[in-house]
Amino acid sequence: MRIAVVFAALLLSAQPLIADSFEEILDAPHRSAAEKSRDTYRHPAETLQFFDVQPDMTVVEIWPGAGGWYTSILAPYLHEKGTFYAAQFPEDSDIAFYRRSVTRFKEKLAGHPDIYNHVRITALYPPNYSTIAPAGTVDRVLTFRNVHNWAKSGKTEAVFASFFAALKPGGILGVVEHRAPEVRPLSRQIETGYMSEGYVIEQAEKAGFKLIDRSEINANPKDQTNHPAGVWSLPPTLRLGDQDRDVYQAIGESDRMTLKFVKPE
Repeated sequence: MRIAVVFAALLLSAQPLIADSFEEILDAPHRSAAEKSRDTYRHPAETLQFFDVQPDMTVVEIWPGAGGWYTSILAPYLHEKGTFYAAQFPEDSDIAFYRRSVTRFKEKLAGHPDIYNHVRITALYPPNYSTIAPAGTVDRVLTFRNVHNWAKSGKTEAVFASFFAALKPGGILGVVEHRAPEVRPLSRQIETGYMSEGYVIEQAEKAGFKLIDRSEINANPKDQTNHPAGVWSLPPTLRLGDQDRDVYQAIGESDRMTLKFVKPE
């Protein structure tokens, strides 16, 4: 009898995580303690619910980076009924950081093949890599804290066009980004990593999107956005090392906008 119970437990542990609840996934053992420690700042369940992500949808996560923080949540959620694309950096990029990030991301996926075996990896880096998924097939495109990178490289217009092409009519683009005061000049936004809502909305509308909602889920009133090393002064980067470390840890992660756009039907 004991052998049968142990065998059943082993069999169950070998099955992929199947959960229609974000809360179940947040507590799952495949997420590291470091990942879970960010939940209090990133509000993943509330954010994905705001973007109305359903388990039978086709979803693209943009630039999940090396760690794939949201990948750890989206991949198991979409594993059984949906389709999940991770639009990564190009593997043949001339930027070493990008190449390392893709390698580490693939290692992460290989570590839990039962959870990540359905992840489809594409690449985004216009103009050579602009197709994040087949045109007109995607229900949700989600990007987390990436807009400042595109503004710096002059690719914002091109990447938003890629989002628009991939989405179905009626599909949703969800954007979470570090938030700057509206009066901050664009050059200073790029320097600090904090972008204004006005800039993001302008770029999305230029691509054809319509803003339909915004949320304060990821707001942080403790963050005054005026740190010596920009947003990277704060956790999890803490670029200044021990300098004012306690101050920045007390602030927590950045103040963030959470915007929902639709591709008109």
